[in-house]
Amino acid sequence: MGKHRSNKIPSRIMLFMFLAAFLALATGACSSSSDTTVAPTTATPDTTVAPTTAAPDTTVAPDTTVAPTTAAPDWGAADFNGDGVVRIGVATDGPRDDGAYYQALVESVEEISAAAGYEAPIIVDQIDPANSGTELENLAAQGVDVIAIGSSSLADGNQDLFTKYDNIFWYCNCGSGFQDTPGLLRSADSGAEINISSGYATGLLLQERGKDKTVFLGCCDLNFEVESLLAMEFGLSLVDESFTVTYVPTGNFPFDFNNTAGATEAYSSAVAEGAAAVYPFLGGAHEPIVQLANEDGLIVMTAGSSKGCERDDLNYDIEVMFDAGDYLETIFSEILTGDATEGGVRMFTVGIDPQVGAAFCNATPEQVQALADFNARIGAGEFSDKIYEILSEAYGF
Repeated sequence: MGKHRSNKIPSRIMLFMFLAAFLALATGACSSSSDTTVAPTTATPDTTVAPTTAAPDTTVAPDTTVAPTTAAPDWGAADFNGDGVVRIGVATDGPRDDGAYYQALVESVEEISAAAGYEAPIIVDQIDPANSGTELENLAAQGVDVIAIGSSSLADGNQDLFTKYDNIFWYCNCGSGFQDTPGLLRSADSGAEINISSGYATGLLLQERGKDKTVFLGCCDLNFEVESLLAMEFGLSLVDESFTVTYVPTGNFPFDFNNTAGATEAYSSAVAEGAAAVYPFLGGAHEPIVQLANEDGLIVMTAGSSKGCERDDLNYDIEVMFDAGDYLETIFSEILTGDATEGGVRMFTVGIDPQVGAAFCNATPEQVQALADFNARIGAGEFSDKIYEILSEAYGF
């Protein structure tokens, strides 16, 4: 069978087209005239004498010369603080170059800023959640128009800042567990939907190889990790009920997804026990595990990034997409059009929104079609009862 990469709509192209058009309009509006003299105008004749037309009585001479003007660029809806420039700030608890979730957000902001001619963004990474209030206030004081917060761990407890600094558009990829908050636009997805999809995709590749074991490397048994694990387990079972996935914590509580030593040890133990696929549900420790999986020939997938298939230095089999950069691109275009408003949520749904769910990097056409059909079933709500069951177990309600 020939191998085939699944088709996904590149959201960056749509956004950059929008921004290019936006800037073209701004440029036209800001063009200045220089010492322009008003051209003479000819008065309309009062009467017409048949069969000839009378010449106009007078010619109006120009009475004024327009002085040259220099207008500031019109930055439009993104200039929330009205200072004439646009600058985006980013706050993340993980490293900006983790090769996964956090890097996707940072790179998206950098690309948006460069394409639109905005000021260089201010990136503050590796923020300790215990100090997040101070770091967010410091960022707010630097003249930013938009602040993108990488996770709920930094937003939680700082809800007062979103209304205190109301000349900033606050956005957080806070997930479905975070409540609607005045002054904050949040994006959310369903970890259960996404990882039912990832489990099904992994199952199809395990089936092809005649293997049956997957290892899920996470942090420390957090609720959303349990949700993702249970969902992946269910997705695997829909391919073959004998397929298993084992969760192994690798970091310290809470939110330590960057412990490379712990992840490496957990990976080695899993491989020794026969794991044929690895889901490195990690931040800073993600890429080192992918490198090991490549060396050992294991099935491996991204943990959020939609750009794994494009990598030249790492080989991915599956993209498990909940890319913070893709979310921001979509949301930023909606900010500019006025469709995005603070205080609510922008939900991304598997099978409906192309930014979420699993996609193959290199699979047969039959596998690609099977996964596309399965994702559509998720989007249609076919597994809603199972998802509720997963959430109940993960969050204890």
